[in-house]
Amino acid sequence: MKLLRTAILTAAMVSAGAAYGQVSDGVVKIGVLNDMSGTYADLAGAGSVLAARLAIEDLKDVVKDLKIEVVGADHQNKPDIGSNIVRQWIDVDKVDVIVDVPTSSVALAVNEIVKEKNKVFLVSGAATSDLTGPRCSPNTIHWTYDTWALANGTGNAIVKTGGDTWFFLTADYAFGHALERDTSAVVTKNGGKVVGAVRHPFPGQDFSSFLLQAQASKAKIIGLANAGADTTNAIKQAAEFGITQKGQNLAGLLVFLTDVHSLGLKTAQGLIFTEAWYWDMNDTNRAFAKRFAAANRGIYPSMIHAGVYSAVTHYLKSVAALKNDADGAAVVAHMKKSKTKDALFGEGEIREDGRKIHPMYLFEVKKPEESKGPWDYYKTRATIPADQAFRPIGEGKCPLVKG
Repeated sequence: MKLLRTAILTAAMVSAGAAYGQVSDGVVKIGVLNDMSGTYADLAGAGSVLAARLAIEDLKDVVKDLKIEVVGADHQNKPDIGSNIVRQWIDVDKVDVIVDVPTSSVALAVNEIVKEKNKVFLVSGAATSDLTGPRCSPNTIHWTYDTWALANGTGNAIVKTGGDTWFFLTADYAFGHALERDTSAVVTKNGGKVVGAVRHPFPGQDFSSFLLQAQASKAKIIGLANAGADTTNAIKQAAEFGITQKGQNLAGLLVFLTDVHSLGLKTAQGLIFTEAWYWDMNDTNRAFAKRFAAANRGIYPSMIHAGVYSAVTHYLKSVAALKNDADGAAVVAHMKKSKTKDALFGEGEIREDGRKIHPMYLFEVKKPEESKGPWDYYKTRATIPADQAFRPIGEGKCPLVKG
């Protein structure tokens, strides 16, 4: 088990006493769990540990009476490894909150453990909308984005502009299945048709046979229901086959800033996709991105990193207000009752089903000549208002939702 341990110190430490009265072990311990070395390392990885640290730094006046530590670990995109880490963290290392967890199959496993142990789970990296649907939990908040939001944003936009026949290239695990499912629903709702799908191993390397099946389908749109290196490799190999030159278009259903950086603007230009946050949208985001990149090998923050920062900020505000991190469900209940507000996501709210609500954005990758410098990759096509960005609460089948 790889553990990346980073002790974080907020301000002057208080002696054990009233301030620590209900804080378990006198320490608020945050566990950042994600892919530190593989497919999702750049879009999450050590950058998510950094994002948590920056949130703590920026809250030093609010959490001055708390001792806070951050630990990080690599789940290697495997549910069994992720589950073992979380059980050790909670039972032995006394971790109070699990943060990030890209790879939906890992997140769904962690979701059950955290509920069983009555801790807190703040999801920034995982996408499956089941986390606020049939698998919702009183201990979990789904923060940044989900498959419904991605499908609603990107699928709607593409079908309405003529992309009415689809073939899916899908990562064969919970995330890919959910993204294909939610996007298919949007396509058919808007009068389009899904003509086929193929599922590829996760992570994948050679997409040639899958792309040839997509090409043979003659669908106008090849929907990439995958992420990270799987998406970039599929796009690169599609370019080698000349698929887009022959009239079919690729839809990146989950694209990150780091993916576009890996592809380069020449290859990625024109891609349309939905995200929750982008570094160059305002001065506050730009300042955060420069500070983040300076400590992250020059790599700019993804929406997952921004989501970790935002989620940790709201969590720590609730712990400070309650002076209690021991009862996870109580902390989550307080988080839901309190309006969210932070530098990166602004004001928002958390619904009864655990869904964090904020606007989403439809972006298009710039042409090389439109970019003004490094990491200047997106232009905004549309803002999806917060009340339209996520699945209506009554449609998710979350057992926490009354009536």
